[in-house]
Amino acid sequence: MVTSTKTGHSISLYAPPSNGLLLPPYQGVVVMEEQVSSCSGPAQCWLFSLLAPPCTFLYSGLSPVLDRWDLPVAVFPFNIVIVLYLLVTRPDNPYFPHYPSLPVGALQANATELNAAQLLQGIFLGVGQIFACDSLGPSLLILGATLLYSPLQALHAVLGSAAGTLAGLSVAVRHGSLYSGLSGFNGALGCMSVGGLFFTFSWRSHLFAIATAFLCSYVDIAFINLLGTIGLPACSWAATLVVTLMLLLTGRGLAAYRIPIGQVRSPEHNLSSRSQWKAGNTLDPDSTVV
Repeated sequence: MVTSTKTGHSISLYAPPSNGLLLPPYQGVVVMEEQVSSCSGPAQCWLFSLLAPPCTFLYSGLSPVLDRWDLPVAVFPFNIVIVLYLLVTRPDNPYFPHYPSLPVGALQANATELNAAQLLQGIFLGVGQIFACDSLGPSLLILGATLLYSPLQALHAVLGSAAGTLAGLSVAVRHGSLYSGLSGFNGALGCMSVGGLFFTFSWRSHLFAIATAFLCSYVDIAFINLLGTIGLPACSWAATLVVTLMLLLTGRGLAAYRIPIGQVRSPEHNLSSRSQWKAGNTLDPDSTVV
């Protein structure tokens, strides 16, 4: 976060809070979370902070491009930097070794035997995996914090993770991916984004969010199988790309619920403010770009 913040100040990226004050530091945080989780030795983990400034530069470059279509930059910079870093290095790199990613499609010897308790636990771990957390206790704390911030977000996080688990079961992914929550976290991200964040909550957007969760999960499985052949992780590419495509939809049934990026806040606030946005009110100075 520190390196991202300093980089943002050095290129005069920051403006008032309504213009996205906290996003470049957030990109740096998710880079560090991902790299520490894939780091095979503590000695070189501090060097991963050098990957945070490129995220800030990419954020600065992508913002004016995506703003033309009223699209969020989201975690495009994070995904790009992670993939580039892992392409430059390799698992057996003498200075920056990392754990290679494997496809999820390979069946195990006991592929027909499922542990229901671990499967249920994997749904909650899918929420924790958004922050690279694979322990049940911290994952429940993350879900609890999300519940305090927005009950709608917490509901869609669990529903999205459950959709991802069902998607993984339907195509027989490895049990380890189901039990660890990795099958569900892209579904959780997609469901949270559509179910009240970028669209005002309604029965239409709720069903749309569940459909998005399944689509994110299947796209994630495809990316893992594709990129896993060369040892690369799929990260959150599936959720990022699918949600971006969903925001480009122009159907009347959903376009009416689309929230301008500059007015995105908590789902509950978005729901209560919909009538004001439809009336064409100006941007709330306390709103936060996502």
